[in-house]
Amino acid sequence: MAQYSLLLVGALLASAFPLRAAAQETPRAPALTATGGVTLASQYRFRGIGLSDEKPALQGTINLNHESGAYVGAWASSLDGFGELGGSNLELDLYGGYRTELAKGVTADAGLLYYAYPGSRGGKFEFFEPYANVSGKLGPVTAKVGAAFAPAQSAIGGNSNLYLFNDNSLPIAGTPIALASHVGWSKGRTTLTPGGDYLDWSLGAQATWRNLTAGVSYVDTDIGRRDALAAGATKEIVDGAVVLSLGASF
Repeated sequence: MAQYSLLLVGALLASAFPLRAAAQETPRAPALTATGGVTLASQYRFRGIGLSDEKPALQGTINLNHESGAYVGAWASSLDGFGELGGSNLELDLYGGYRTELAKGVTADAGLLYYAYPGSRGGKFEFFEPYANVSGKLGPVTAKVGAAFAPAQSAIGGNSNLYLFNDNSLPIAGTPIALASHVGWSKGRTTLTPGGDYLDWSLGAQATWRNLTAGVSYVDTDIGRRDALAAGATKEIVDGAVVLSLGASF
């Protein structure tokens, strides 16, 4: 009986170890994940230019990310005034790309973006724009530099456009607040770039709580009144403005 009891205890102990090991294994992350969100902004500014006629804009995005670094996604915003290409009150951006880590803390991202305007009439308004950027940490600051180039296409007036930019983010330690800055330079006159060559910039801050983000920024350009009017825009949509936003992510 004693020998039987020892054998039984040994068997129980042996069976317990695999169960414990299995319980301690970290679940493998899924190969494909989905992210997205929705934002209400006091107005829609695209590279410094107002595309919602200084009116509130509802925006949303959804992304599918693969563990390899490949991704596809869509982003949309309501439009008004100068932004209504072909009478469409919706901008729909479809994109796909690939991001990878070049070195510890340094990431490269490149892809192709397609701008669409559902319901537009009187011509072709959709166009493509390849893009690439590199981001990394500079002390407490997260910095990004990038470029987007839209080759000459009838949808943007038959001209090409090059856009270079720098984005920076600085979290304030011990708070949910991060400061942000942006500067961009656009070269090439298109239907969306009054004046052709111009600078845009912004300074702002964001506060995050759980999946909610509130933001405020001051946005401006160096586009003059004459160039704005010549492109069928108003001076107000290229002047400096304070933009407020509230978003939720999932």
